[in-house]
Amino acid sequence: MNFIEGEIIAIDKPYGMSSFGALARVRYLISRHVGVKRVKTGHAGTLDPLATGVLVLCTGKMTKQIERLQYETKEYIATLQLGATTPSYDREHEVDASYSTEHINRELIEQALPQFVGDVMQVPPAYSAVHVDGKRAYALRRKSDEVEKKMLPKPVRIDEIELIDFDKEQMQLSIRVVCGKGTYIRALARDIGQALDSGAYLTALRRTRVGNVRVEDCIDFDHIQEWLNENASTTEEIEKS
Repeated sequence: MNFIEGEIIAIDKPYGMSSFGALARVRYLISRHVGVKRVKTGHAGTLDPLATGVLVLCTGKMTKQIERLQYETKEYIATLQLGATTPSYDREHEVDASYSTEHINRELIEQALPQFVGDVMQVPPAYSAVHVDGKRAYALRRKSDEVEKKMLPKPVRIDEIELIDFDKEQMQLSIRVVCGKGTYIRALARDIGQALDSGAYLTALRRTRVGNVRVEDCIDFDHIQEWLNENASTTEEIEKS
């Protein structure tokens, strides 16, 4: 593989690391391996730090494909905690409100999910990179909760939502979501909680597919160097060829 000329690869992003942090580490390893100061590298679709799974990376001339790749259909496995909310709709922040869950059962959940399938309007989370008044929403949200009122709904496409599991004792449910560009699974968790009249937030999120790239096909983040040793050409090898 010639990373200087341009390649597209996919890694399994680990928990607790930002997409940029994962990209920076891979770029460093690639640059060191091929023997140049810095290989041009970008990613096609951000994953939250608390999410894991498919992160598509492009190098060299293939970075021109990033915009196209961002429009690829994505698949997620999400775990939701019912009966509570957090400001970020995930585990990044502490619970800020609790609700009754005695009325919730599997049948109620299965009745609620279909309303979120199709072309729907979704309000992005305030803790997101969406621009509000020319600034990132998350920066404004850290100073005041007034930004919540300025978040405008955006059109998104959700192709499928499948209920995988429901633990009534723990009040947790797992869903598989197939969706298009710009869909916030954290916001979907919030909206499902509201539809169930209970509140909800994400406790786990894994992106299992981007287009035709499945997480099973991804490079293990902890073994990128070994993968490079087996698959990537160095500058010296490229020049000889």
